[in-house]
Amino acid sequence: MTTRATAFTARRKRPGSAADIADLLRSLMRMLFDPYRPERHYMRGPGPKWRAKHAPRRFAFDPAAASALPALVRARRQS
Repeated sequence: MTTRATAFTARRKRPGSAADIADLLRSLMRMLFDPYRPERHYMRGPGPKWRAKHAPRRFAFDPAAASALPALVRARRQS
């Protein structure tokens, strides 16, 4: 009594057999019609939360603070 694995191994020993062609077609079909597409699951880059967290800090221009700057410079020079 031969098992399925033994029969498969016996078929594979004959080069150029129909089993080789069937294996080739089977693997070709698997490659062409494989539903798994890894490129659909990969991250495309950082999202908005990451960008907000790692964005360089921007300081807003405050005209009131800018007008007080000369007075601070003078006070520093005097001391």
